[in-house]
Amino acid sequence: MGGAGAPPLRSDARAPQRRLVASFASTFDALEAERLCRAASVPGRIIPLPAQIRADCGLAWVLPAEDAARQAFLAALAGRVQPVALTELAL
Repeated sequence: MGGAGAPPLRSDARAPQRRLVASFASTFDALEAERLCRAASVPGRIIPLPAQIRADCGLAWVLPAEDAARQAFLAALAGRVQPVALTELAL
């Protein structure tokens, strides 16, 4: 591929960034986590579960891979919802 007649690569393409992906045992848990995180202004969003992660639920919460974001996430869910795993991925 490429060559003299090929268009240049787009410079505005987004490079993958390290993110934490929280997986859950059920859709209810994922949606409850979203509700709790939004109420606590925790950065992140619901996404389809990445193929690299195995879990019973097809949804996940993705957030910045920063310690402050992780602590805010865990504090928002404390005593209410338990994620199955927190996995760091390049997304």
